[in-house]
Amino acid sequence: MSEYRPKKRSLMLNGHKTSVSVEEPFWIYFCKLANEKDLSINALASDIDLKRASDVGLATSIRIFCLNEAQNN
Repeated sequence: MSEYRPKKRSLMLNGHKTSVSVEEPFWIYFCKLANEKDLSINALASDIDLKRASDVGLATSIRIFCLNEAQNN
């Protein structure tokens, strides 16, 4: 079940390097969504980063974004 442990991923958000720890199933779906929206992973993550509340982490925001997209489809 190691696929469910968060794995650190490197991102570039608005010109700044950062990383998030996200579980493989979320990351795969996040990459799929970026592709469907014709965005790079960094562009989609940057958009999520700009819209998230300051007290919510980026990894959590990515998971919630994925969940919301899955529920709306």
